[in-house]
Parts: sequence; C-alpha cells; structure tokens
Amino acid sequence: MSLPVPHSCQHCTSPLRELLRCGSAAEVDWLRHEEPSQRYGPGQLIYREGGRPAGLHCLHAGRVKLTKTSGDGKEQIIRLAGGGEVLGFRSLLAGTTHAVSAVAMSDCTVCLLPRALFLEQVRTNPAVGAALLRLLAQGLGEAAERLLHLAYKPVRERLAEALLLLLRTYGHSVAGTAEGDHDDEPHPFAIAITREDLAALMGASKETSTRMLAEFKHEGLVGTRGSTITLLAPERLRQLATRYELVGGASS
Repeated sequence: MSLPVPHSCQHCTSPLRELLRCGSAAEVDWLRHEEPSQRYGPGQLIYREGGRPAGLHCLHAGRVKLTKTSGDGKEQIIRLAGGGEVLGFRSLLAGTTHAVSAVAMSDCTVCLLPRALFLEQVRTNPAVGAALLRLLAQGLGEAAERLLHLAYKPVRERLAEALLLLLRTYGHSVAGTAEGDHDDEPHPFAIAITREDLAALMGASKETSTRMLAEFKHEGLVGTRGSTITLLAPERLRQLATRYELVGGASS
C-alpha cells in the first residue's frame, strides 16, 4: 500500500520537463492543488496494465519500470523512468486503459494530477498539447528503435545496451565522488537491479542474463556485488552495443 507524503506541485523542485514548465505563472496555476503525493517502495504497483487511468502521474523521485506481461506470464520491461518524468499520459489522451504497468524499482515519490484537470488543460492550453506531442514523438522513436534491437541483436549486445540504458536514465542521479575524495574524477556508475529486471530489460531469461553478466565481469566490463552492478568500462560497452547498429537507426 502506498503512503501519502506532504508534497504539492507548486513546491516541487523536480525538473518535470517541458510538460509542466510550458507556460507562464498564470498558465500553470492549474498545478496549484494540495493533493498529497504518494510514496511507493520497491516492487509496489503505481498503476496496472488494463486499469483505468486516474490521472497523470509525475515521478518526483525514484526509479520506475514500465512493464508488459505476455500470455505466458513473462514480464518485458518496455521503458525505464526516473525523477522528473511523467507517466500514463498516452492512455489518458487515447481514452483507453493502461497498456503497461508502472512498478517502483526503488523508493519513489509520485504525484497524481487528476484526469479531468489534466484533460481540461490539454483542451485549453496549446503549450501543454505541444509538449505532449513532443513526448509522444520521442517515445514512439525510442520504442521503434528498441524493438529493432530486441529483434536482431545477439544477447551479448543486448546486455551491453541494457546497462548503457541504465546509465543514460539514472546516471545523473547517482553520479558524484565518494565521501572523502578530493579529486574531480567521477566514480564509476553503479546501480542496484534485480537479475529478473535485468533479464526483462534485455529480453532474455534470468539464467542467460546472469551468465552473460558473469562473462562481462570476467572481461573487466562490470563489477558486481550482490544486486549492485558497476560499469567499469562504459566505452567498451558502447562499442559492443553498437556493433550491429543499422546505419541511420530506426526509420521515421
């Protein structure tokens, strides 16, 4: 069960991207409500595939996976989200149920903008509509490219790509130097992720992802300690991930 926490949109310091920063102070007055945000722990469901959207979910802090379940019950991670991102707007705009589930991967704080309030702003505020179109276009492009990679890349390359996706999505939130260090060299990116989630992200079985990860560790590409994976050689991972890239990427 999620827990309400004292937080409201007008005091939010999270960079909610263009969607929630797309107008003057008067235009974004619709954000000034006092609905409490919710706190979710790792593994807790924010919304469920097939459920009716209650509103726009704004991820203030934390890590979320968007997942879809196949007919045989296997989970596939469609996308990762981090602090500052908005979730659930596609189903709201389409008037459909959620196509995916949103599940917390870490402690998360999530605000909910009620459905009626959100849709009214889409109808009356051109800046909100324009920002949504940009988000939709970006999401479609990323989804198309990811489907191509899952279809033709070998599993070893898919693991490298999955690790780099974690770095791109969450690297800014964990970057920095260790306490007591006085140099300017950043420490390697490290993140805790279950082997099940890693397998779902790369489109492989848990056994395969675990075996590939052990090979990467032996080659000095990563370090592991419990569920934490440290990227020791990001550039080598990039070379591996792009070995089978299509010239020009996914089509537009």
